Amino acid sequence: MSKAYQHCPTCTAILEADKNGYLACSNHECKFVFYHNPTPVVAAIVEYGKDQLVIAHNTLWPPKWFGLITGFVEEFENPDDTVVREVKEELGLDGVVKEFVGHYTFKRMNQLIIAYHVEATGTITLNEELDDYRIVPFDKAKTWPAGTGLALRDFLRKRGYDPQELKFS
Repeated sequence: MSKAYQHCPTCTAILEADKNGYLACSNHECKFVFYHNPTPVVAAIVEYGKDQLVIAHNTLWPPKWFGLITGFVEEFENPDDTVVREVKEELGLDGVVKEFVGHYTFKRMNQLIIAYHVEATGTITLNEELDDYRIVPFDKAKTWPAGTGLALRDFLRKRGYDPQELKFS
């Protein structure tokens, strides 16, 4: 149960857990329920050159963590357009969606990750969110046991690779 609200934003009554575990208005005449729906996020498996991918380091992450390019889907935006926009904004690359990889939950952040394979060209120019990147051959790529790591794992397996999985410590 989320603690995002304590009072109903419609009538100001106290919110309490309903029979399904959602926060619901205690005023039975008011029908407000806070569902705490997940936030849609795109992830780009950026292919840069033949059978190579770009992983990047976000300035907010621990020093050795690298991951896929991700970003929030904006209001009225199609996720296919979002993923191309994010590749351009974060890496400075021109991207083309080659395929939808899958959707994955990222429970810790309450996100729904919509993953794509994006072929990209151009010169990598990092924006202010990123401070480093690596170009990794598909056969050397390592995955991780959550969110975007699962998308990368599925992408690589579909291409005949058996990636090593990093463990979270």
